[in-house]
Amino acid sequence: MSQVLVMLGDEYFMREAISMAHAAECLGEVPVGAIVVLDGEIVGRGFNSPIGESDPTAHAEIAALRDAARNLGNYRLPGCELFVTLEPCAMCAGAILHSRIARVVYGARDPKTGVHGSVVDLFAVERLNHHTEITGGILAEECSAVLSAFFAERRRKQQ
Repeated sequence: MSQVLVMLGDEYFMREAISMAHAAECLGEVPVGAIVVLDGEIVGRGFNSPIGESDPTAHAEIAALRDAARNLGNYRLPGCELFVTLEPCAMCAGAILHSRIARVVYGARDPKTGVHGSVVDLFAVERLNHHTEITGGILAEECSAVLSAFFAERRRKQQ
Protein backbone atom coordinates (compact mmCIF):
# COMPACT_ATOMS: atom_id res chain seq x y z
CA MET A 1 0.00 0.00 0.00
CA SER A 2 1.39 3.42 -0.88
CA GLN A 3 2.47 5.89 1.80
CA VAL A 4 -0.13 8.39 0.51
CA LEU A 5 -2.98 5.89 1.02
CA VAL A 6 -1.74 5.08 4.51
CA MET A 7 -1.60 8.80 5.38
CA LEU A 8 -5.13 9.35 4.05
CA GLY A 9 -6.36 6.41 6.13
CA ASP A 10 -4.51 7.72 9.16
CA GLU A 11 -6.15 11.12 8.76
CA TYR A 12 -9.60 9.55 8.37
CA PHE A 13 -9.25 7.53 11.56
CA MET A 14 -7.65 10.44 13.44
CA ARG A 15 -10.72 12.53 12.61
CA GLU A 16 -12.80 9.78 14.23
CA ALA A 17 -10.58 10.00 17.32
CA ILE A 18 -11.04 13.80 17.31
CA SER A 19 -14.80 13.27 17.36
CA MET A 20 -14.34 11.15 20.49
CA ALA A 21 -12.28 13.98 22.01
CA HIS A 22 -15.22 16.32 21.43
CA ALA A 23 -17.46 13.84 23.27
CA ALA A 24 -15.12 14.08 26.29
CA GLU A 25 -15.17 17.86 26.05
CA CYS A 26 -18.97 17.91 26.13
CA LEU A 27 -18.78 16.16 29.49
CA GLY A 28 -16.21 18.60 30.88
CA GLU A 29 -13.35 16.14 30.53
CA VAL A 30 -9.96 16.93 28.98
CA PRO A 31 -10.68 16.35 25.27
CA VAL A 32 -8.65 13.31 24.31
CA GLY A 33 -10.19 10.65 22.10
CA ALA A 34 -9.08 7.26 20.83
CA ILE A 35 -10.24 4.49 18.53
CA VAL A 36 -8.99 0.98 17.79
CA VAL A 37 -9.01 -0.22 14.20
CA LEU A 38 -8.69 -3.76 12.85
CA ASP A 39 -8.53 -4.38 9.11
CA GLY A 40 -9.89 -0.92 8.36
CA GLU A 41 -12.87 -1.23 10.73
CA ILE A 42 -13.34 0.57 14.04
CA VAL A 43 -13.62 -2.05 16.79
CA GLY A 44 -13.16 0.15 19.86
CA ARG A 45 -13.87 3.72 20.92
CA GLY A 46 -12.97 5.74 23.98
CA PHE A 47 -12.47 9.18 25.42
CA ASN A 48 -11.11 10.67 28.61
CA SER A 49 -13.48 10.32 31.56
CA PRO A 50 -11.47 10.24 34.81
CA ILE A 51 -13.50 13.06 36.38
CA GLY A 52 -16.92 11.61 35.62
CA GLU A 53 -15.91 8.07 36.50
CA SER A 54 -13.76 9.06 39.50
CA ASP A 55 -11.12 6.81 37.95
CA PRO A 56 -7.54 7.95 37.34
CA THR A 57 -7.13 5.16 34.76
CA ALA A 58 -10.07 6.33 32.61
CA HIS A 59 -7.91 7.68 29.80
CA ALA A 60 -9.08 7.59 26.19
CA GLU A 61 -6.63 4.85 25.21
CA ILE A 62 -7.63 2.58 28.10
CA ALA A 63 -11.34 3.04 27.30
CA ALA A 64 -10.77 2.27 23.61
CA LEU A 65 -8.64 -0.80 24.40
CA ARG A 66 -11.29 -2.11 26.81
CA ASP A 67 -14.05 -1.55 24.24
CA ALA A 68 -12.06 -3.31 21.51
CA ALA A 69 -11.18 -6.23 23.79
CA ARG A 70 -14.87 -6.69 24.69
CA ASN A 71 -15.96 -6.43 21.06
CA LEU A 72 -13.31 -8.87 19.84
CA GLY A 73 -13.57 -11.22 22.82
CA ASN A 74 -9.85 -11.15 23.50
CA TYR A 75 -7.60 -9.26 25.89
CA ARG A 76 -4.89 -9.34 23.23
CA LEU A 77 -5.40 -7.11 20.20
CA PRO A 78 -2.87 -8.33 17.63
CA GLY A 79 -3.06 -6.62 14.27
CA CYS A 80 -4.98 -3.67 15.73
CA GLU A 81 -4.06 -0.03 15.42
CA LEU A 82 -4.78 2.60 18.06
CA PHE A 83 -5.47 6.17 16.97
CA VAL A 84 -5.30 8.75 19.76
CA THR A 85 -5.36 12.53 19.66
CA LEU A 86 -2.53 12.96 22.21
CA GLU A 87 0.81 11.22 22.68
CA PRO A 88 0.28 8.39 25.19
CA CYS A 89 1.36 8.62 28.83
CA ALA A 90 3.31 5.88 30.66
CA MET A 91 0.16 4.17 31.96
CA CYS A 92 -1.41 4.02 28.52
CA ALA A 93 1.84 2.89 26.90
CA GLY A 94 1.92 -0.05 29.31
CA ALA A 95 -1.64 -1.01 28.40
CA ILE A 96 -0.85 -0.64 24.69
CA LEU A 97 2.14 -2.94 24.99
CA HIS A 98 0.28 -5.51 27.12
CA SER A 99 -2.60 -5.60 24.65
CA ARG A 100 -0.16 -6.26 21.78
CA ILE A 101 -1.36 -3.33 19.64
CA ALA A 102 0.56 -3.46 16.36
CA ARG A 103 0.62 0.28 15.69
CA VAL A 104 -0.14 3.53 17.50
CA VAL A 105 -0.95 6.71 15.61
CA TYR A 106 -1.17 9.89 17.65
CA GLY A 107 -1.84 13.53 16.89
CA ALA A 108 -0.37 16.10 19.27
CA ARG A 109 2.78 15.66 21.31
CA ASP A 110 2.48 15.89 25.10
CA PRO A 111 5.51 17.72 26.51
CA LYS A 112 4.49 16.98 30.12
CA THR A 113 3.66 13.26 30.11
CA GLY A 114 4.24 11.90 26.58
CA VAL A 115 6.31 8.73 26.37
CA HIS A 116 7.16 8.63 22.68
CA GLY A 117 10.08 10.97 23.13
CA SER A 118 8.51 14.05 24.72
CA VAL A 119 9.56 13.00 28.24
CA VAL A 120 10.96 9.50 27.65
CA ASP A 121 10.52 6.90 24.91
CA LEU A 122 9.05 3.76 26.46
CA PHE A 123 8.21 2.36 23.04
CA ALA A 124 11.94 2.25 22.17
CA VAL A 125 12.97 0.11 25.15
CA GLU A 126 14.41 -2.97 23.48
CA ARG A 127 14.19 -5.19 26.56
CA LEU A 128 10.38 -5.12 26.52
CA ASN A 129 8.81 -8.24 25.05
CA HIS A 130 6.47 -6.44 22.62
CA HIS A 131 7.22 -3.61 20.23
CA THR A 132 4.68 -1.32 18.67
CA GLU A 133 5.11 0.77 15.56
CA ILE A 134 4.51 4.46 16.32
CA THR A 135 3.45 7.25 13.97
CA GLY A 136 3.13 10.69 15.52
CA GLY A 137 1.98 14.07 14.31
CA ILE A 138 -1.10 13.04 12.31
CA LEU A 139 -3.44 16.07 12.28
CA ALA A 140 -1.31 17.41 15.13
CA GLU A 141 -2.47 21.00 14.71
CA GLU A 142 -6.15 20.02 14.85
CA CYS A 143 -5.58 17.80 17.87
CA SER A 144 -3.60 20.55 19.63
CA ALA A 145 -6.26 23.14 18.80
CA VAL A 146 -8.97 21.09 20.52
CA LEU A 147 -6.88 20.87 23.69
CA SER A 148 -5.76 24.52 23.57
CA ALA A 149 -9.32 25.79 23.15
CA PHE A 150 -10.51 23.63 26.05
CA PHE A 151 -7.84 24.92 28.44
CA ALA A 152 -8.26 28.53 27.27
CA GLU A 153 -11.98 28.29 28.04
CA ARG A 154 -11.25 26.73 31.42
CA ARG A 155 -8.84 29.56 32.30
CA ARG A 156 -11.38 32.14 31.11
CA LYS A 157 -14.06 30.67 33.41
CA GLN A 158 -11.68 30.71 36.39
CA GLN A 159 -11.09 34.46 36.08
